[in-house]
Amino acid sequence: MKISLSVPFLLVSIILQLHAFAQENFPDGTPIPDWFRQNNTADMNKSGKRYRITDYNVKNDSTVIQTEKLQAVINKAHDNGGGVIVIPKGTFLSGSLFFKQGTHLFLEEGARLKGSDDISNFPLVMTRMEGQTLKYFAALVNADCLDGFTISGKGTLDGNGLRYWKSFWLRRQFNPNCTNMDEMRPRLVYVSKSKNVRISGITCMNSPFWTTHFYKCENVKLLNLRILSSKTPVKAPSTDAVDIDGCKNFLIKNCYMSVNDDAVALKGGKGPLADKDERNGGNENIIIEDCTYGFCHGVLTLGSESIHNRNVILRRIKIQNAVRLLWLKMRPDTPQEYEYVLVEDVEGTDVGNFLFIRPWTQFFDLKGEKALRNSICRNITMRNIKLDCDNFFNVGASDNRGNVDAFTYKLSNFTFENLNITAKRSLHIDTSIVENFTLKNVTVNGKPIGN
Repeated sequence: MKISLSVPFLLVSIILQLHAFAQENFPDGTPIPDWFRQNNTADMNKSGKRYRITDYNVKNDSTVIQTEKLQAVINKAHDNGGGVIVIPKGTFLSGSLFFKQGTHLFLEEGARLKGSDDISNFPLVMTRMEGQTLKYFAALVNADCLDGFTISGKGTLDGNGLRYWKSFWLRRQFNPNCTNMDEMRPRLVYVSKSKNVRISGITCMNSPFWTTHFYKCENVKLLNLRILSSKTPVKAPSTDAVDIDGCKNFLIKNCYMSVNDDAVALKGGKGPLADKDERNGGNENIIIEDCTYGFCHGVLTLGSESIHNRNVILRRIKIQNAVRLLWLKMRPDTPQEYEYVLVEDVEGTDVGNFLFIRPWTQFFDLKGEKALRNSICRNITMRNIKLDCDNFFNVGASDNRGNVDAFTYKLSNFTFENLNITAKRSLHIDTSIVENFTLKNVTVNGKPIGN
């Protein structure tokens, strides 16, 4: 009798929980699609024939660049209807590889696909870099206009970035005004104009430039990844873990990120007419959850090349030694709209800034236009957060650059709720900076603060 009574009760409980889960919404109130909860790793048994590279005259040799042989295996798989390119245990050195429709990459445990440290092994192609469409160097792994592309396994993509990093800092000493792209460096992974992309299980490390970059993609999942680059003894410059550039429906889940730049950065375009250029785009429906962070410049950064971000969720994360939790970069030369951003259920220690909003003027360029551009940040919610940081509310007013029209950004409809913050500086909120600021149960250094 006890069993018969408990089973219906259990079923009702499960149904209620599933119903509540199904009703989960984005910050603007629209329902979160069930796609975000279907997070099995890629099944290589359903992806076609396996092409083990060592069966095709590719040698386990970390000193020999084998780009042509590796590309030949990819081409063969594509020509035969698709399949999985298997990297076995060992180290294989390569320049740019271009995956084609129906081909996938699988890195066995102990496998290392390592990028060349000679830039001549990465061809110049029309690509996307720092909010611009231009000729630049291809990545180590490239996928363009694919449907269903996957990278999986327990192996490693190694960008072999040390030589590039040293060259970058030497160039900066010689010319402090050099841009990030002046020192010629490839990215580790670049996926463009693709859909239903899944990267799972692998380690991405030592990228010469951005680690993973996704441009105008839809339905992308990054699951159970480790994304790493060094802070010491040589800083790995501009090695963002994930750059999301004009994408829709994007999930980052159960990942560990520790890089010498931003962990997740939302891109999309820059310049005074960026919102008029169809090559640019906004980001929509982005969820980053259940991740852990080591050192990074920003756990979540909107900018520095970004025109519109909507429905962005960062939740259930743990941080140690990040410079900023949420960073909103405001460019005076670019129209920007950041809206419906939710940061919740966060624990962190040794964090530089809880919230950082300042004008971003690196490589400022109005491209002949006279007037500065205005920007908007609205509907930003940060709740259920326990953080030990240097600065709590590090938010600056708009910038006015001399004789040009004033650059203004408007901040409105911010909510801080259930915050337990320990901070050394910037303890108080300047309510004049934000229109319609709601504070609920906010404690800083043991003292409640309110409207």
